[in-house]
Formats: sequence, structure tokens, C-alpha cells
Amino acid sequence: MSSSIFVNLTTTDLERAKAFYEALGWSINPQFTDENAACVVIDEHLYFMVLTREYFATFTDKQVVDPKTHAQVSLAITRDSREDVDDILAKGLAAGGTEPRDPQDLGFMYSRDLDDPDGNNLSFLYMEPAAAEQGPEAYLAEQGAGSASA
Repeated sequence: MSSSIFVNLTTTDLERAKAFYEALGWSINPQFTDENAACVVIDEHLYFMVLTREYFATFTDKQVVDPKTHAQVSLAITRDSREDVDDILAKGLAAGGTEPRDPQDLGFMYSRDLDDPDGNNLSFLYMEPAAAEQGPEAYLAEQGAGSASA
């Protein structure tokens, strides 16, 4: 059985949010989009449901936090290369997003954070395939051994 993930995010301006996510290269599914929500298609199994804060509140009895001041979730999305990470950040920044912290380069993994205009945080990362297969420590040890013998 195949599963899909629908991540619900809040917005104070649905049209702005739709434009932002489309600027990242993703599409809006009009069948599941109305004045309260937009379905952002990231791939065939991953979707963001961007909901007005008022509509989001109908799905919970808990307080709906402001993503500009409170962290509720951190979403990490892989990219195919470091350049792809930089490219999507450039698109997001041009579309009104902000980069809340400096890029992280751990050798085996490169990541950058992007806050959408509502403050929802997205992390984009690239991990060296060998590090994903072997684990970070083994990959870094192998890299160190390779450079020492060169």
C-alpha cells in the first residue's frame, strides 16, 4: 500500500501563499482548493494543504500558534544537489520568503532553511548518497581516509 502525506500549514493570506509555493515550482490542485484552502502538490505523494488560520482552527481544539513566533513543526525536504538547494532558496527568497539562519554544511549534508511569508519553516537539504547509505560517520571517516592517502 502506498501512502501520501498531507502537511497542513496556516496562512493569513491564501493568495499570497499560493503564489509563493507556485514560485518554488510546485503546483496547486484546483480540485482541492477554495477560499479556505489550497492544495500544493509537491510530488505524487507529498502535499501541503495551506489553510486560512480560521479554517485550520476548525480541525483542532488546541490553540493555533503564529508560525512567525512559534515553531510547531520543522519540515525537511530533500533536493537532488547542493545547487538544487540553492536554487529553490533563491526562488523562495524572490517570492517573499526569508532565510532565518545561515546555511549548514556538515560535509555529508548541506541544508538551508526558508520561512514562507507566514513564517512556516521549510528546510531543504542535500545529502551525499554514500552518506545516506553508510551513515554520516562512516562516510566522513572514508572521506578523511581518502584525503589522507592522496
